[in-house]
Parts: sequence; structure tokens; C-alpha cells
Amino acid sequence: MLITLDDPAGAPRPLGPYSQVARVQLPDGSALLYLSGQIAEGADLTAQSRGVFEALAALLDAHGATLADVINIRTFLTDLDGLPEYAAVRREFLTGTPPTSTTVEVPRLFRPEALIEVEVVAAVAAASSSAGPLPAAGLAQ
Repeated sequence: MLITLDDPAGAPRPLGPYSQVARVQLPDGSALLYLSGQIAEGADLTAQSRGVFEALAALLDAHGATLADVINIRTFLTDLDGLPEYAAVRREFLTGTPPTSTTVEVPRLFRPEALIEVEVVAAVAAASSSAGPLPAAGLAQ
């Protein structure tokens, strides 16, 4: 098993001294991608949520994955009353079978203006795998 820590070119730069992606290469050629929590600029929760999913998509793309490969998502909101706004944006980006999920309210995030932070784990099939892509991720109601 090989573990690579990465800040992919073309993806959003980290806001601190940490790696954006931990890629765990498995013996069969598949990989697990652990993405650091992402925040985004925006005037409201909807705008910040969109920015977060765009950042996650860019980080996944740099490792040959998409949001359809997400198997786990953890969301931190500073106000759970915003859950419907976040859920609407999440449905735009995650379609199909939903990943496992945790959403919690936190008193604050490391940037005072941040209303949301999201981290994900994605599973990437081996390039020569005949199993095909993983089912698309989405939000269950």
C-alpha cells in the first residue's frame, strides 16, 4: 500500500500547512482519496456550498476521480437551519445513489466568514478494472 499526500496543480490552494489529498493506493490498483475539508468564499450558504463542491470536484479530477466516486461525505455547518439550502446545492452536484453521510452543526469554523466545510472520501477503481465505475453519489430525501 502506497500513501501519497498531494496539493494538485490547478486545484484550489490550501489555506494552511496541510495537504489537500491523501491518496491510498491499494494492491489491486484501486485507490481511496481522502480530501481535506473545503470552504469557499460567498455571500451566503448557497454560494459557499457551490464553491465547496467546485473545489472538491477539482481536487478529485486531479486524481482521476469525480464526485460520482464519493463514498463518504462529512459536512460541518455553523447553522443547521441552513440545511435545506445546502441540500439543494448538494443535489446539483451529487446525483444518483447517495454516499454515506454525516452532517453536524459547529459553533464556528477556522475562518469567521465560513458557513460550511465539507470533506469527502472517494473510491477510485483500478484503471484496468472490468467492474466499471462506481454508482453516482447523491442526496436521499
